[in-house]
Amino acid sequence: MFEFVYASNSEQNTGRNTGADGPLLDAYSSTVVNVARQLSLCVVHIKVKKRGQQKGPDNYGAGSGFIISSDGYIITNNHVMSNAEEILVSLPDGREFKAESIGADPATDIGVLKIYADNLHVATFGNSDQLQVGQIAVAVGNPFGFQHSVTAGVISALGRTLRSENGRLIDDVIQTDAALNPGNSGGPLVDSSGHVIGVNTAVILPAQGICFAVSSNLAAYIAGKLIMEGKVRRAYIGIAGQMIRLSDRIVNYNKLQKPTGVYVAEVNANPGINNSELLSGDIIVGCNGKEVGTVDDIHRLLIEETIGVKIPLNVLRKGISHRINVVPAELK
Repeated sequence: MFEFVYASNSEQNTGRNTGADGPLLDAYSSTVVNVARQLSLCVVHIKVKKRGQQKGPDNYGAGSGFIISSDGYIITNNHVMSNAEEILVSLPDGREFKAESIGADPATDIGVLKIYADNLHVATFGNSDQLQVGQIAVAVGNPFGFQHSVTAGVISALGRTLRSENGRLIDDVIQTDAALNPGNSGGPLVDSSGHVIGVNTAVILPAQGICFAVSSNLAAYIAGKLIMEGKVRRAYIGIAGQMIRLSDRIVNYNKLQKPTGVYVAEVNANPGINNSELLSGDIIVGCNGKEVGTVDDIHRLLIEETIGVKIPLNVLRKGISHRINVVPAELK
């Protein structure tokens, strides 16, 4: 089984000795300098030639990534490596390699590459569940091709959601004011001990200091799935639906916790799915024992473990709650 390098809890919670007797600025600077030095050998510059582009040195897109294993696995963003005809990875020591695409997950914007090289330096994962708003966050990457640039800030918020390219919500997103620019995508966001706490993925333009990173725990889970299986398996139930607001009378009568549900506009009899008990016009308000209020709620609940398994749905039919069963298939 593939294993990542994780920091122990005691190691994560132990601050560096930055000289408490010195000026505050010097202590802060010392922390950022140590982090930059620690990550400088792990962060790579990624150049991607997209399919259909003309050949030439100026026809490569750029992004960042970081090495997660001594045998050459690299985490980056899906949008950095998608639709690639050729991917080149430049190491901090000047070596450049053609990279192999191991897999990508558009739903979380995480992708994995592999290079065949020796003497690689590996980044260490931190536990993003232990983060606190206000703690130092440092981003390392290659914005606009300026290799190994370092920016620093704080964690502005935790538990954000972000819409991915394929329309699904990415959960457990970290918001930071550490400056990110095009080319930072796929690079690490790290804590004051140099442990990776996120994968930089997006900025809001033209806002100032609103940047986002996929949490390290989610990124490590997705990367492990991609390395072991080449993809992340998810289920679907073959419907076209949209969120609909429910009347107070219906909510109170059926003792619902959410004021919305998912209106089933169309039911598709796709191979592998058993959804014959679902009818157009039904409103899904529960899935596998959990309350449902939006399409995103259903997406979160249709995980790999539900593929090919009979699961219960709670639906409103003519305003009355009914319990039916469906068997999801694997989303291709």
